Amino acid sequence: MGNSKYLGLYLLAPAGVFVFLFFLAPVILTAVFGFTNMSTATGISGGSYVASQSSMLALRDRYGLDDISEQLTTVRYTIDEEGLAAALEAGADPATVNELGDTFLGQSYETRRDVERAIKTLNARPSSVRAIKAIAGQFERSVANTRYETEDEILGAIAEFGIELTETESAAIIDVTYTGWVFTTQNFKTMFSLPDTKKTMINTLFYVFTTLILFNVGFALVLAISTHYMDSGPAGFFRSVWLLPRITPPVLYVLMWKWLAWDSGFLSVMLEPLGFEPRNWMLDSPTNAWTFIILINGMVGASMGMLIFSSAIKAIPEALFHASEVDGATRRQQIWHIIMPQLRWPILFITSYQTLSLLTSFEYILLATDGGPGGATEVWALTTYLKALSNYGGALQYGYGAALSLVLVVIGITLSLIYLKVFNFKDLTAKPKIE
Repeated sequence: MGNSKYLGLYLLAPAGVFVFLFFLAPVILTAVFGFTNMSTATGISGGSYVASQSSMLALRDRYGLDDISEQLTTVRYTIDEEGLAAALEAGADPATVNELGDTFLGQSYETRRDVERAIKTLNARPSSVRAIKAIAGQFERSVANTRYETEDEILGAIAEFGIELTETESAAIIDVTYTGWVFTTQNFKTMFSLPDTKKTMINTLFYVFTTLILFNVGFALVLAISTHYMDSGPAGFFRSVWLLPRITPPVLYVLMWKWLAWDSGFLSVMLEPLGFEPRNWMLDSPTNAWTFIILINGMVGASMGMLIFSSAIKAIPEALFHASEVDGATRRQQIWHIIMPQLRWPILFITSYQTLSLLTSFEYILLATDGGPGGATEVWALTTYLKALSNYGGALQYGYGAALSLVLVVIGITLSLIYLKVFNFKDLTAKPKIE
């Protein structure tokens, strides 16, 4: 502690570690994974080499190596030590196996029938056809559908199979048969080539700014200013009421809205006598779905803004309001000339924070409409979740989901910088001219 100018750094060091581990590190990893093809098919810890049917199709389509692809998928039968040992382990007669090895070791055959004919020429041949077929099956050899851990293993197996490759052909085979993840920009190419991407982005911007302007900032200001001019008792009651959506568990909260919108729910029961047919008002049309989505999220978001704005208004010296009343100012003039100028910093904070929150939030949409009807309410964050963590087919695309998340990070940072410029952040944080 001898050098006190570093005391602040010492005290902030633990916080810096947490910021790096829980904020910076996830963002960095998201950026890294966004440039990979990591998925459930590739795994997350590397892969092996398999000449599968799909990889052989890629070898033909991508590199035009039709002959090599056909040779790799060809099945041959070779009498070798491995097959002889497997036959013994499977219960074959040792005399048959020994004679087969002495007579035909190292010979290859085109078909299984040729191997069976060779076995039938043995003096110690099995008496049953089933036994002969079982022994012949132990000598089936193919590079296809066999897992190899390294490049050398698969290339060595191909060489043992009698297939000669050039360096270019070897590189092509390594490329198409590798089952692990690799670094690539394909995620972003795919993202911006899909027609659904534009629709999802439009949905996201509409959802974020409509909810933000109408509720998270707009309605929150109305609530804060309205309760400011109430007596403390009623004001506290109304603020408590508007906090209920925020403290209610999301599943229960959305379930209440679903009960309101079900075809047997409150709205249908109330509107049926007026000639409206019962229907699911939430999923009846995209317009209705968006109305409910914005209301569901807006009621939650307005409560936070209300608290921040109410606290900021409470901090304004009462002398300013009394002086304005003496000068004959109306409530509207007080709001415009006293309250709003003092709320620039709280409005900047709520706008920035709630924009980032709405960009990444999807739980209420998932619970209410699951992006429906027909994907009409699917936003970017929900698409990210469905691609990377949850879909019906189980083919999770971790890399593609990370790429989608990275786009949200870039958009969030860009909007934050715009907000700081619009609200003139330097002036808000400048040293007061009068102390």
